[in-house]
Amino acid sequence: MRFCELQEKDVINVADCRFLGNVCDLELDEKRGCIKALIVPQPCKMFGVFFREFEYFIPWDRIVKIGPDIILVDICLDDAKHRL
Repeated sequence: MRFCELQEKDVINVADCRFLGNVCDLELDEKRGCIKALIVPQPCKMFGVFFREFEYFIPWDRIVKIGPDIILVDICLDDAKHRL
C-alpha cells in the first residue's frame, strides 16, 4: 500500500464510532525502520483551514483493521491528542 492510498481512507475510532479524519502524516522509528504512529489532524472548526489546536497521534499497535475504505482504530481520544 502506498502512503497516498493510506491518506484517502477515513479513520474511525471503534471505541465511540467517531470519524477522526484522514491520515496526514506518519511517525517513523528510524532505528527499527517501522511506522510508530499515524497522524490525523483535528477536524477544522471554520472553512476547513483555520483553528487547528491539536493532532491525533495513533500508535500503530492501536490500529484494529485497515480496510479498502477505512482504518479502524481503538484509542482514547484524550490520550491521542497532541497540541500543535
